[in-house]
Amino acid sequence: MKAAWLILAMLVSPAWAEDWPMPTWPVDPAAIDWKAVDTYAFPARSPDRNGIRTDALLIIRDGRILYERYAAPTRADTPHLTWSVSKSVLATVMGVAYSERRFTLDDPAVRFYPALQGHPQLRLKDLLHWASGLAWQEDYEYAPLKSSVVAMLYTRGRADMAAYAAAKPAASAPGQHFVYSSGDSNLLAASLRGMLEAGQYADYPWQALFTPLGIDSAVWERDAAGTYVGSSYLYLSARDLARIGLLMQRDGRWGGRQLLPADWVAFNRTLFTQAEPLPGEANPGGHWWLNQPLPGQPRPWPAAPADTFAALGHWGQALYVLPAQKLVIVRYADDRDGSYGHNELIKRVLAALAALAGEGA
Repeated sequence: MKAAWLILAMLVSPAWAEDWPMPTWPVDPAAIDWKAVDTYAFPARSPDRNGIRTDALLIIRDGRILYERYAAPTRADTPHLTWSVSKSVLATVMGVAYSERRFTLDDPAVRFYPALQGHPQLRLKDLLHWASGLAWQEDYEYAPLKSSVVAMLYTRGRADMAAYAAAKPAASAPGQHFVYSSGDSNLLAASLRGMLEAGQYADYPWQALFTPLGIDSAVWERDAAGTYVGSSYLYLSARDLARIGLLMQRDGRWGGRQLLPADWVAFNRTLFTQAEPLPGEANPGGHWWLNQPLPGQPRPWPAAPADTFAALGHWGQALYVLPAQKLVIVRYADDRDGSYGHNELIKRVLAALAALAGEGA
């Protein structure tokens, strides 16, 4: 009778049976052969900074650590620069603001950020799709002279990054075409500021997201105007970034609380089809990256399930979420060439797990 009651309780309240890192991550004792993953992710580092250069690799299954490895000087408690993974974390923070009814997706961004008065038709969902229509060149160190993002982060735009982006002319109507833009992300960060009361902004990412998730490693830089550099400058330990991945893997739930509305997570994971495919690259959702194919195209990462989504950053930073497999994978890196492949790592992780399942069959 007691056993039947326990089974019924688990069915009625499945959160009771779930593992959460509150306060620390539990460890899954499964004996998995990770040799193929290790060989790929952690080859000997070349002195010329070429090749795959993983700093951290963390694999979580159903709320438990399966695998964890670091390359010095990165450690489990190191806040690592996430680069453009920051964009997806910003979208997650905004999901909490959305739950508080501070904005709707169709709101014009100028309502919250008056510097956009020259672009009155630009909506928040256009910024979340990287489809502002503003002229932008997202070139990095490979073409710095024509790069909008280099100018925004390091030269004439660095004092007020959102204002620099807002001053760009329109190249097309908003919402019509995906053009990856760190400027769009910093316009979102400025819009978030405009949604909040005076004095709330500095603490809001912690109040809304980091503290409820138990994240204590976060460092998020602001520009001279006081706006968070939502495009680029968030630092998190691998374990803390994995907390955000687990939140998203569980559709916005954290413990017994629905921290993000389900419709917000669904928006993040809905393909924006007005984009051009790039081989091996994921496709845009709502400020997250999706493994869903664009119309008439193959799946970007064929070895990964179609519902895989990710937060991705410069030089190999990645947070992968595989909902059906209940997997969260964090990779930090210092890649300087195109050697690393998202598909290859995910393929090797899934093969290791499949081998274990086969042994247990």
